[in-house]
Amino acid sequence: MKKDIHPKYHKKAIVTCACGNTFETGSTKEAIKTEICSACHPFFTGKQKFVDTSGRMEKFAAKQAKVKKIKETTKSTIGKKARRAARTKKVAPVVKKAKAKTKK
Repeated sequence: MKKDIHPKYHKKAIVTCACGNTFETGSTKEAIKTEICSACHPFFTGKQKFVDTSGRMEKFAAKQAKVKKIKETTKSTIGKKARRAARTKKVAPVVKKAKAKTKK
């Protein structure tokens, strides 16, 4: 190996999980912090665990509520393009007017 180009290798790097579990491994970093390890991962434990660090569940619920509100306020006479525009542009949907029947 060439000298002075490789990072220093630590044989006893400490890995710390969010659940509190710690173990040693080899790494170029002295300390590693993880969110999920083999002691708390559902694949290894057999228990289901929800990890919601960024509020993803709340974001999903807000999106579903928004879609439901749009569906309730729009009528079935609105075209597909108008509904899509209402969702993306946050404008009130335009209702298509029924054609007036004229007698000839």
